[in-house]
This record gives sequence, C-alpha cells and structure tokens, in this order.
Amino acid sequence: MADPKGFLTLRRATAERQTVEERVRHWGEFYRPVPDEAVRTQAARCMDCGVPFCQGDSGCPVHNIIPEWNGLVQHGEWREALESLHATNNFPELTGRLCPAPCESACVLGLVNEPVAIRHIEQTIADRGFSEGWVVPRPPRRVTGFKVAIIGSGPAGMAAAQQLCRAGHAVVVFEKNERAGGLLRYGIPEFKLEKSVLDLRLGQLEAEGVQFRSGIDVGEDITVEELRAEFDAVCVATGAGAARDLDVPGRELEGVHLAMDFLTSQNRRLFGDPVRGTTSDARQNAMLVHDVTDARDKRVVIIGGGDTGSDCAGTCVRQGARSVRQFELLPQPPVGRAASTPWPLWPMQLRTSHAHEEGCDRDWSVATTAFSGEDGRVQRIHAARLERQLFADGHTDYARLPGTDFQLEADLVLLAMGFTGPIRSRLLVDLAVELDERGNIATDGAHRTSVPGVFAAGDAHRGASLIVWAIREGRDAAESVDRWLRAEKA
Repeated sequence: MADPKGFLTLRRATAERQTVEERVRHWGEFYRPVPDEAVRTQAARCMDCGVPFCQGDSGCPVHNIIPEWNGLVQHGEWREALESLHATNNFPELTGRLCPAPCESACVLGLVNEPVAIRHIEQTIADRGFSEGWVVPRPPRRVTGFKVAIIGSGPAGMAAAQQLCRAGHAVVVFEKNERAGGLLRYGIPEFKLEKSVLDLRLGQLEAEGVQFRSGIDVGEDITVEELRAEFDAVCVATGAGAARDLDVPGRELEGVHLAMDFLTSQNRRLFGDPVRGTTSDARQNAMLVHDVTDARDKRVVIIGGGDTGSDCAGTCVRQGARSVRQFELLPQPPVGRAASTPWPLWPMQLRTSHAHEEGCDRDWSVATTAFSGEDGRVQRIHAARLERQLFADGHTDYARLPGTDFQLEADLVLLAMGFTGPIRSRLLVDLAVELDERGNIATDGAHRTSVPGVFAAGDAHRGASLIVWAIREGRDAAESVDRWLRAEKA
C-alpha cells in the first residue's frame, strides 16, 4: 500500500452533483468530473483487509477483487486495475453507475469511519478504460460449432452472451424491443445511465461476434419449436417484468399507471422511438400500444419508496410536474444502520436520493385505499395511516389506524411497488419450464431448468434484484451452458 495509514488520515469524498437548478434542466448524467489524483487519494483509504468482506457474496455478488484494484489505482496503474476489474465484472461502467454498492456497506472501514468510495473508483476505472481505448473486442480464438440463444438483452443476458461467445459458441441475443439493452435501455432514466455508455459496451459485444436480433418477441414472432430447432441451448434472461399491481377501487381510471410504463415512455421519447410496445401492465394484453402521458403541470403521487419510485420522481421533476409526492407502506427507516441489519449486511436505513433533493416530498406508513375522479380520469387518491403490530410469535404486520383516513388531489399516480417475477409470456408457456413457489423460473444449482438444454439467469430466475446479481447469474449460467454443451452435445 502506498499509504498504510491512509484510512486514518484521509476523508471520504465522491463526485459532486450539479446543483439542483442545473441538473433538472437536462436529461444527462449530472456528476462533475473528478481529477484522477483525487480518485487515487480515495483508493488509498482502502485498508487492504486480511478478510475483505467487500468482495464476499454479501458485499459483491460478482466477487470484484476490490483491494487489488484499489491498490493498483493508488499507484496510478489504471490499465492493470481495469484488467483486474474485468476479471470478475463484464460491465463495471454499468455497475459503477447503477449498483447501490453493498460492497461499501460491508467495508471494514465502515465500522469505525466512512467506507471507501468503492463504486466511484470502479466507475472511474471503467470510464478511463473506454476513453483510453483499452476496452477492445476479445473474439474467441476458436469456435465450437454450437449455437446458443439468449432471450433478453439486459445485464444477465449480456453477461451470458459475452461469456459464451468468448468460449467459442455462436450466440444470438433476442430482444423484443427495437433496441438492445433491456431495462438498461428502457427502464433506467438517462440521468442515471446515458445510453451512449451502454452503446459502447454493446459495440464491444457485437465486435466479438454476439448477434442481436431486436424487435423479436420469442414465442410470438418466432415459435419455441423454431427456436429449439435452430439452437443447441437456450438461456432465458427476460427479467422480472410482472409489476406488482394495486387492487383498489378506481384502479381503472386514466392517469393511474405502472411505473415502468411511465419510465419506458420517457426513454422512448428521448431517443426517438415510438411510444409503444409490450406493456408491463398486467391488466393489458401483450403487445398493446400503451402510451403514458408525461407529468407536466400535474400533481403526481408515486406509490412505492424504492429505486423505481425515485427514478419516477426525478423524471417527473424534469418533465415539469407541479408537485411530486412519494408514499411508502413501511415506516420511516432510522437515519443510521438499524440493529436488525448489523454489519456487514445491507443496512436498513433512511436513504435520500438525488430525486428527493430535487423536489419530492416523502411520506411513510401510508396505505392507499382507493382512487376517484370524474370523466374516467383520476383526480384524488384516498389513503390511511398504518401502525406496526408485533405478535407473540415474533412476526409483524401493519393495520390501518382508525380515524386517519385522508385524501389528496392527484392528476397522475405511478405504481412503483416492485415486481412479482417474469411475465407469463407465450415463451414460458410453450417452453413448459417449471416455476418455483414465487413464480420465478425454477432451476437447479447450475441454472438448468426442468427442460433439458434450457437455462435461466438473472431476475427471471432469481426475482427482482440488483444489477450485480444479474451479471453474476449471467456469468454462472454461461459457464453451466458451456459445460452442458461440451458434455451432452460433443
């Protein structure tokens, strides 16, 4: 280590955000550039722990060798740091922007001080790799003759495709939308991930030999029988797109929408695609046109306090909403780490996103009971306060507090309450794969489904989770597919 006492003398620092007034006027990323020397200083805070909890499953599902590339950055060995990063993570430029960084909550330094700014260092390494031209195609040296179909072009599908292609297999990735990238393209707002960053990585995959067939809904545009006849193996990585809905009176009113439909509509507008396609709304049939109006001059209520709700808030502010409020069913978390989630677990604690700084009021312990309006449009949201109940067996529940019913005027309501698993598409029906008790695609310990030659990875198998888990699952599934092909098809 360049400075073995750096963790004692150096303070944590990350990239500064543009002011609220600046960033809400545009759709791009809003962090100010940081000099390389400042990043090297931050890397010097790494303690080089004997047991680096930051890279275990609870800290980093892709098992990034964090102390190693922190040490390389300290010495200015940026290219070597990129090689170390790529050894475990296919897309560090994406995780450096989108991962909530459980590695930082597991950082040993976080026990006595602020944790190392791991995510910022990771993104800086990756971005420098692209700017310096170090990220280049790595096509396979020899081909196997096997063909693999990947269904879904999100992070799990991309990771599986890259690993399988580098192993020498011919890989085709099917994407039902017009452009590759899955939710990275259509669900993540531009201010969190500029799509030019995604396009750089997709360009590398294509140069390595991965083929992308966009605008094809497997099961509809191409049958499962045709797919199985053309390919030796199939990996389903369609994500967990079935959104959790809210079954209350007035749900059918215009102006009440699922969050992902709203976010997708905005992204489509930004890059000039028609605002149409497969809707995630469980009340709609697949492939219906589903246009979600924007939030300009509207009073917006977002139901759901997670990252998707925050993404909706930031989008509404940029669209010019009159007001934005966010309701959460659960109580307000503590400011610091809750006792129920001790180090090195991901802490239950209050988190304030950029969107909350930009003009989003939050409220906790609120249950939505109904929507009402006139002429078929929503105008009011009806809700009540909740209280936590603790039972003798230790489990908790929440009950409505008598006399706390209230209503709020709303012109646009966005449901951001999470996801229940993969959409029950024609693909899953015709593949006839078994599902687990949660409705996800059931697999064994090697990502193999109940159907020989069909594998599953990412949220479609795991349930809605983090981008780092999607990449890990894509890599692991690719390894399993490769072993199976060489053993069963050779």
